[in-house]
Amino acid sequence: MRPTRRTVLTSAGAAAAGSLVGASGSLAAPVPVEPVADPVVLGPATDVPVGGGKVYSTEMVVVTQPVAGDFRAFTSTCTHWGCQVTAVEDDQIICRCHGSRFSATDGSVTVGPATLPLSPKTVITKDGQIILS
Repeated sequence: MRPTRRTVLTSAGAAAAGSLVGASGSLAAPVPVEPVADPVVLGPATDVPVGGGKVYSTEMVVVTQPVAGDFRAFTSTCTHWGCQVTAVEDDQIICRCHGSRFSATDGSVTVGPATLPLSPKTVITKDGQIILS
């Protein structure tokens, strides 16, 4: 009995996969490397009030200043359903979609429904400007 086309193709695919495993040790997907972005000047440090913050929607980041001269930054994407946070009030980053609130100091959840913190970002101040790096 002659093998069918499907049997031949399946066998060839299995042999090719087997040789890949032998050559590389596994079929694990490569780990993606996050691209390094150029620094972005967000604006004057005076735009971020002490005890408050500012949402930079184009850059998808929220910058807070819990105490004078201490700037913190987090992704502005809420970890609940991906809405953009809209404000910083009373030392809390607020998402008005479903009422989640996050600490302006460390991005941790202070009020759900979100259960995961906002991811931190890196900012510096230079010559009176806030720079996202």
